[in-house]
Amino acid sequence: LRELGWEVLMHPPYSPDIAPSDYHSFRSLQNSLNGIKLVSKEACENHLIQFFNQKPQKFFTDGIMALPEKWRNIVDNNGAYL
Repeated sequence: LRELGWEVLMHPPYSPDIAPSDYHSFRSLQNSLNGIKLVSKEACENHLIQFFNQKPQKFFTDGIMALPEKWRNIVDNNGAYL
């Protein structure tokens, strides 16, 4: 990028403006995949559809409502992962 004249800006790995990989939907999905071997694209799609269809709306609402506090903690700690 520098060779093209672009300025490379440092970006903290944990920042409120990027999607956290430990967001509770992804953790729950990761747990659902433990011990499972998906042998085809269709098997993967079926697992994902079943996983998300089985979650109540409250599961997603609770996760979204928890984000502002997580973001505030990151900002208050200068981008440090907590």
